[in-house]
Amino acid sequence: MKGSITLYQALISINVEESKAAAVVDALESDMQTHLATKADLNQLKAELLQGQSQSELRMTIRMGIMFSAIAGLLLASAKIMF
Repeated sequence: MKGSITLYQALISINVEESKAAAVVDALESDMQTHLATKADLNQLKAELLQGQSQSELRMTIRMGIMFSAIAGLLLASAKIMF
């Protein structure tokens, strides 16, 4: 990694021991590989979120249809009772 070499050289230039500079670079690389998301990770997450969103939209549409049907039924029943 180019950034690792740069970091290592920067640490050496400020008189950090080589073993400690190498340990810092190794720890940073390890953390970057285990804790950061890759583009593939983000694309997978995006696909999962879009799938969940479309499922939520479908459920919401069905619920709204049921509510509108119930309201229409109540209005028709109340109109029949009144007249």
